[in-house]
Order: sequence, then C-alpha cells, then structure tokens
Amino acid sequence: MSKGTPATQALTRAKVAFELLEYDYVSGQAQIGLHAAEAIGWDPDKVLKTLMVEVDGKPCCAVIPSGASLSMKRVASAFGGKSAQMMDPAKAERLTGMHTGGISPFGQKKRAPVAFEAAAMGAERIVLNGGKRGLMVVVALGDALAVSGGKAAPLAAD
Repeated sequence: MSKGTPATQALTRAKVAFELLEYDYVSGQAQIGLHAAEAIGWDPDKVLKTLMVEVDGKPCCAVIPSGASLSMKRVASAFGGKSAQMMDPAKAERLTGMHTGGISPFGQKKRAPVAFEAAAMGAERIVLNGGKRGLMVVVALGDALAVSGGKAAPLAAD
C-alpha cells in the first residue's frame, strides 16, 4: 500500500475523514480546475484550486473555486499586504514540494499562510487537490480550514 502524498498524510495525521477521487490529468490545460471538476463530476464552485502567490514578497496560498479568478488587490488585503502577484511555478514547486497542477493547501514542505475564498464557505464538503496531479480529496470545509490553518477572505475577482 502506498504511503500517500504529503497532503493525504497531513489529513491522516490530523485524523480528518477524507475521500480520494482520481482522474486523468491532462497536461497543458488552461483551466485545470474546471477540467478536474468535469472529470470527477462535481460542481466547479465546490472544486477549489490552490494558487501560490507572493504578498509583499512573502509566500501565501489562495484557495478559490476552480472557475474563479484571483483579485490581486483582495489577496494582498487578505494577507495584510500592499501588493500581490502570482508565484513563479518553479518557486511554488520548490516551496510546496508538489508539482503545479497538483499543489494542495495541506502538507506543503514550507507552510505558507492560507486563505479560502469567502464565497466557498457555504459548502459542507469541498474538493481540493490531493498533493499530486490527478488526485483530489473530498473533505469537510471545517476540517480543511483546521488542517490548513486557513481563514475565509474575499479573494476572487467580481
């Protein structure tokens, strides 16, 4: 039996119930989160994507619905900064220990502050990346916040 990914190991250590969903990851997709939602048959508003950003030069993790776009102004505000930008993919991979398209807010090599899109807070269960491409985890929203140390904040563009 496989020992899992850093993300699933973090959930297991926290004694959080989760379900694994696998799908065929297709490299080069422009909307990976939407592709994942369609492949697993879940509502795209409940399938959240993990985006690594830098706020005033410091790493942060933004979790938003798969069809949404980030508002850098809102991201900066959520993390108490003045400016935000997307993190370079190679830097995100080094920081998290996971490949882009598979980054999870759980089990990152170097933990970054996490914020979840406030509009997603109405869901009882959400789907997040499981720490590798093609692997998703279904978890209760409260457990996702607790394990990631995340908070709710408006992050998405209107």
